[in-house]
Amino acid sequence: MTTDTEKQQLRKTMRRLASQLSPRYRAAADEAIARHLLSLPEYRSAGAVFCFVSAGREIDTRPILERTLADGRTLCVPLCVTDGVMELRAVRDLKELSPGAYGILEPPADSPALSPDQIDLAVIPCVTCSREGRRLGRGGGYYDRFLAHYRGAAVLLCRERLLRQEIPFDLHDYPIPWVITEAGLFEDGTPARPE
Repeated sequence: MTTDTEKQQLRKTMRRLASQLSPRYRAAADEAIARHLLSLPEYRSAGAVFCFVSAGREIDTRPILERTLADGRTLCVPLCVTDGVMELRAVRDLKELSPGAYGILEPPADSPALSPDQIDLAVIPCVTCSREGRRLGRGGGYYDRFLAHYRGAAVLLCRERLLRQEIPFDLHDYPIPWVITEAGLFEDGTPARPE
C-alpha cells in the first residue's frame, strides 16, 4: 500500500471519528486548547501570529483569532491563491473575512501580505497527528509548502480523541515539535510546561 493510499484511508477514518464526537466534548476540548495556546510564552511574546480559520468540525479558532486582535498583535490568516498555495494575509477585524476556497472564511484579496519570516508563531491545523508532531492534513499540501519556508515557532492543534500514534509520513511532510490538545502542550511527544 502506498503512503498516499494510507493517508486517504486514515483521513476517511478520522472524518468518521470526528463526526462521532459530541458537541459538548468538542466545545470543552476547543476551549481548553485555546486557553493552552494563549498561555504559551511564545504567544505572549509574538508580534505576528498566523492562524488557520476553522471550518466544519475543526477546532474552533475564533477565540484565538479574537484574542490575537484584542491583544494588538498582527493576525495573519490564509488566503488560498492557487491549488496547494496560500498566502499569509493580515486582517484587522474578523468581519473582513468572507467565504473563499472550499467555503472557508478568507481575507480580502487586497489585504496586506506577509512573508513567513515575518511570523513569530504559526498555528497549524490537522486532521490528526501524533504527540510527536507528525501531522495528517487534508491533502492539499498548503501547510507543507508553508512549513518548507517557515523557521519560526509552530504548534499543531488536535483534540485528544483524534490523536494517532501511527501517521503515514513522506519526505515532503514536516513534523511540528509542539502539539496542543485539551490535556496541554506536548513537546517532541512528552508533556511540557505544565500550567
